[in-house]
Amino acid sequence: MCMELTLTELEQAINHWRQQRPSTGEEHALSAEVNTLAKIYALMIFHHRSSLPLNELKEETRHLIEDWRNGVSR
Repeated sequence: MCMELTLTELEQAINHWRQQRPSTGEEHALSAEVNTLAKIYALMIFHHRSSLPLNELKEETRHLIEDWRNGVSR
């Protein structure tokens, strides 16, 4: 069974990680977690995708999504 990640869910995950790992410095640099998810978000928008299979994501990215879904922060 292949689980899907919707664009709405990805937005929620990004917001979760923004709260867990806020921007830093004068430049307001994104955390590694938010940056990783933001890249996926940008690609989904660019390719007009409303969802994608989780198995298309790198393991690190899947873990971020799984942690968000489970309500766990690192």
